[in-house]
Amino acid sequence: MTVTASTPQTTTRRPDGPPAGLLAAVSLGLTVVGLVVSALLAGGQVTVSPLGSTAEVARYYLDHRTAAAVSGFFVFGSGVPLGIYAATVYARLLKLGVRVPGPGIGYFGGIGASVLVGIAGLVGWVLGQPVAGQSPALIHTLAYVTYALGGVGFVGGVGLLIAGIAVPSMVLGLTPRWYAVTGLVLAAVCEVSVVSLLWSPFSVTLPIGRFLGLAWLIGAGFLLPRNRHQVAG
Repeated sequence: MTVTASTPQTTTRRPDGPPAGLLAAVSLGLTVVGLVVSALLAGGQVTVSPLGSTAEVARYYLDHRTAAAVSGFFVFGSGVPLGIYAATVYARLLKLGVRVPGPGIGYFGGIGASVLVGIAGLVGWVLGQPVAGQSPALIHTLAYVTYALGGVGFVGGVGLLIAGIAVPSMVLGLTPRWYAVTGLVLAAVCEVSVVSLLWSPFSVTLPIGRFLGLAWLIGAGFLLPRNRHQVAG
């Protein structure tokens, strides 16, 4: 009698990576917590804008070193999940068959935003260290560095990340059309914020790009399908 052994079929499932929406939520959460905690440590005063006078900026950092250091810690931390988000969504879009430059542009923007905001957080932490003899001019200059990297640079990168997701989502129906269009509008606002380097009134676009941009990424992370079968026909 011949016995034929049957080999059980195994199905391999490509890992999807960590939940993208949750990663963006962590990034936004760390940003908000950093603002709240630093304001509490500074007696209710929020971090002063470098667009103010040198005396005002220096006075804040000299009087609230702990708040500045804690703020820098949370800002640095917020960049880590954003970088993982960019890599996760990039892999997801490729898995969905998107073979246009969009995913690559988004990945570039997300990694750039993650790195820039991380450096800004470290510089902010430096501003909070008890170094004797710091000149007001140096403090103000470093505050401008955090503004350029963690403000303009970060928001510009987030805009590219949003656009890299929104464009293929609109064309291929990966998310509801209205959500993709909203992402394109936010991406445009993020990129326009770069003008604030030349004209300070445009700095009002920075919090829009930072907070609404991250909020949009949260939704996109949960809305993007995990495979082609979930794409609406």
